[in-house]
Amino acid sequence: MSAEYATFGLAPAMRAGGVLAHGDYQVHRDFMDFLVDGRPLLFQLSDLDAVSPLASDVPPAIFTTHVRRLLLEADAPLAGGRYVIYGCPECESLECGAVTAVIERDGTDIVWRDFAWQTYETVDLARSGYHGIGPFRFDGDQYRQELERLLPAAVADGGARPGPDAPAGRRVLLIGARVAVLAKLAAALRAIGIGADVTADVAQVSPEELRGYRAVAFGRAITEDERAAARQAFTRAGADVAYVDGLAPVVPVLLAQIEHALDRSAPAQRRLVGLTAADGAAGVDVTSTCRVTLVAYRLDRLYRTHAQEIFDGVLEPGEHRIALDARAVKGQSFLVARTTGNVLVAPVVHH
Repeated sequence: MSAEYATFGLAPAMRAGGVLAHGDYQVHRDFMDFLVDGRPLLFQLSDLDAVSPLASDVPPAIFTTHVRRLLLEADAPLAGGRYVIYGCPECESLECGAVTAVIERDGTDIVWRDFAWQTYETVDLARSGYHGIGPFRFDGDQYRQELERLLPAAVADGGARPGPDAPAGRRVLLIGARVAVLAKLAAALRAIGIGADVTADVAQVSPEELRGYRAVAFGRAITEDERAAARQAFTRAGADVAYVDGLAPVVPVLLAQIEHALDRSAPAQRRLVGLTAADGAAGVDVTSTCRVTLVAYRLDRLYRTHAQEIFDGVLEPGEHRIALDARAVKGQSFLVARTTGNVLVAPVVHH
């Protein structure tokens, strides 16, 4: 293949949901991201909170339409042969802004060019173009093979379901004795678009139901024997789940732990890969330029939760050391680091 070509690929990705420092909810979204030469295209957009049109929570017919458009088997949704590459994770309105590009055939090849930030039906490339991105030339056969894996398969009732490589939905089982905390956590998970159920014992849950979960969160009151019994039940059911040991009865921290557990993307496709909190500083490791927020949560002597934003800024690739406010992390405290794609949690270690 000529050196001018780029490889095209798709990989599961997510926009991490959660409870933000000021109390607002951020919706969880699962989607398929575009890989160009093995790297997420979204990584070239350092401070963009967006998802591709290939999201798991869109109706199958709409999902299929998005795939057909990318295959150039359906008309472009915007003037000038422009297609939405990334859009708002909260809605589908162009007014919120979207990354668009011209997608066209050149012989048997497919070319993505003229990337731009677009908020109206037409776009001014001189003012809103991403001049450092593209154009990308893809081998037509390889391009089609990747996208066609997402096309729906017919089902008995005449409807459709996403193909085997389409992003899957998320559901979490919460196991614990503190009903009030679990109820709040379940409500928060549902508010950001993740299904959640609460139980004190998985013995009463059928194997079929167990296979529907993607993560299991244990409350701190659950013993090691009870945790082992739950793991055995999921293993017998053939369920592929991630296990979360809750750090504290703090809903935003538990939510962040669960979001991290739900992230099945390869480490090379994550922006935020390391977090420590000790000796008065946070250690943050990122793989590409991105915006990172750090929020400290601490429990006082009456077990009340206090939250304080420590940092909000764009970091370059590499390891960074960020000073922590001693008052924000005294006693039992935890640090949550968040990018648009993933989230990490670390307990604050006091020496």
